[in-house]
Amino acid sequence: MPAPQNPFKKSLGDGQTLFGCWMSIAEGYTAEIMGRAGFDWLLIDGEHSPNDIRSIRDQMVALEGSDSHPIVRVPIGEAWIIKQVLDVGAQTILVPMVETAEQAYELVRACRYPPNGTRGVGYAVGRVSDFGQMENYGPTADDQICLLVQVENKTGLDNLDDILSVEGVDGVFIGPADLSASLGYLGQTMHPDMQKTILDAIRRISDSGKAAGILTPDDGMIQSSLDAGARFVAVAMDIALLLNTGKAVATKWKDKKS
Repeated sequence: MPAPQNPFKKSLGDGQTLFGCWMSIAEGYTAEIMGRAGFDWLLIDGEHSPNDIRSIRDQMVALEGSDSHPIVRVPIGEAWIIKQVLDVGAQTILVPMVETAEQAYELVRACRYPPNGTRGVGYAVGRVSDFGQMENYGPTADDQICLLVQVENKTGLDNLDDILSVEGVDGVFIGPADLSASLGYLGQTMHPDMQKTILDAIRRISDSGKAAGILTPDDGMIQSSLDAGARFVAVAMDIALLLNTGKAVATKWKDKKS
């Protein structure tokens, strides 16, 4: 039995545009709920959320059978955490703060088994192979891993073309918040200069043949990103959805008292 087909990677390869949601609540129960919301993909955030390998695993389990494909953002581009995340079942990972082609190349190798990479061969005891029941997982796994890298500072932007040349990188995600901070516009992702920079980067990624991604809840920026060629777009965040809806309902009924 081979590794299961990665539907997210296939859809990107087919030229589809996929909409997702950022998950930062870090709980399997809320992940299970979000898996019924209808997004194409859901990102489990290991960088800025209180996640560890066990909570990531729990959310992967909660999303099993969901039509929403789970993507895991690792906290850092290190082989040890990539290995753990892949072994608990992730087929698509997002790596933050990628700055050079050399770094991207090593990330590709971390996602592949020898002799083509450095991924540790422990799938026989991992969730990823149904705990050893998927006997042909190892020889077929590499082709189903989707590697997305984040370019989100000046160094990465300066080296974008070189990063795009790395075979095995499936997509490049522009991180608006960190990129804006790196370029002197902390908290100003909607500044005209930043909008120009972000959209230009998306066009360059799209023109290279790789998939371009971004996170923004702003309808105007979503449409501008799509027009520029973005194909995996996070249009919402679970915390913002919960907080904003809660505030709206509370305000609605408290205002009725006055």
